[in-house]
Amino acid sequence: MNQVDLLAERLDTAQLNATAVPQLSEPFELARAYEIQKASIARRYERGERRIGIKMGFTSRAKMVQMGINEMIWGRLTDEMLVDDGGTIDFSRFVHPRVEPEIAFLLKAPLPGKVTAVAALAAVDGIAPALEIIDSRYENFKFSLTDVVADNSSSSAFVVGSWSSPSIDFSNLGMILDINGVAKQIGSTAAIMGHPIRSLVAAARLAEAAGEPLQAGDIVMAGGATAAEALAPGQHVRLEAQAIGRVEFAVANSGGNR
Repeated sequence: MNQVDLLAERLDTAQLNATAVPQLSEPFELARAYEIQKASIARRYERGERRIGIKMGFTSRAKMVQMGINEMIWGRLTDEMLVDDGGTIDFSRFVHPRVEPEIAFLLKAPLPGKVTAVAALAAVDGIAPALEIIDSRYENFKFSLTDVVADNSSSSAFVVGSWSSPSIDFSNLGMILDINGVAKQIGSTAAIMGHPIRSLVAAARLAEAAGEPLQAGDIVMAGGATAAEALAPGQHVRLEAQAIGRVEFAVANSGGNR
């Protein structure tokens, strides 16, 4: 087994069993990290999961500067990661779960890799408030940029609210993330690259470069609009997004902590 497959197996097993693993020890290029991610997700496909979209990460300029990069990162979304709006997640399925408020796009047409914001918007069938559950599989929540990318850019689960028309001006919508009725994060969609459509444009470029161009029916998670909040059993998480509604889920612990 080569290094890519070995590390992909390690991360897939960590995700499957909700167990933390050490950081990937040897430094490597970002391209290699994406190879590991692809190989790890391929193991899920072999178990019957299917790709239904992608998620974007590091969608704020401040985060890019902090990480010393000039490009967003991305990960793959599968049908097994989708949680029903108002549904429940089992805390024991995760290692270090956190939640971020986002906006999601639903595509009605394929998007080529090189596309303008206007053309990208024309391919959108709907927009919705969304919550992404991110989860690093690394011990003590410590990792490098390449560690994160290899680990599917920390994407673990996501919840999408009702779809609204993309004709709504979603450039600067207020967002309130509350947990058990207490506001924890207050932000705006403008925090996502100044306008979330820019994240979709980047998603189209990165997906095509990886040989997996965006297709009609794909969901694209645009990236966090605020800092993430840690999750714990017994919580009820809700996002209220101006003009486009709400989305929510609960956190249970049916399996016990691992």
